[in-house]
Amino acid sequence: MKVILKQNVPSLGKAGDLVKVNDGHARNLLIPKGLAVEADDKNIKAFELTKKNILQKAQKEKANAQDLAARLAEVTLTLPRKVGDQHKIFGSVTSKDIEIALQEKGFDIDRKMIVHDEQIKHLGEFKVKIKLAPGVDTELKLNVVGAES
Repeated sequence: MKVILKQNVPSLGKAGDLVKVNDGHARNLLIPKGLAVEADDKNIKAFELTKKNILQKAQKEKANAQDLAARLAEVTLTLPRKVGDQHKIFGSVTSKDIEIALQEKGFDIDRKMIVHDEQIKHLGEFKVKIKLAPGVDTELKLNVVGAES
């Protein structure tokens, strides 16, 4: 089935692209969530009229994401954790912990945007990557310190 993407979909393409996908993927995910519309003659003509607005919206979202990326690059989070022997923390620092710390600082970041390759299980300073939009990502500093008992 051919569909026209209304929003950027990481695995398929950008807003405004005409892509061919499996029927089930289109009917069960893309169309119900408003990410795409079926590409018939009527929708193609209507989409050509609204394509300019969608592209402007996508550019505006990317500009907002770049602005947020610049602000996040200056942020340093400090997370206190209980420490055991050999300066290892109990448990690990998860993306949920980072999300909560960012929300306390006034940033609305979803934990699905937070990417950290290794598990954080010891004290120290780490770089955490955050993907804000397609092609826009940033890093912030994360300090994990021992908590006072």
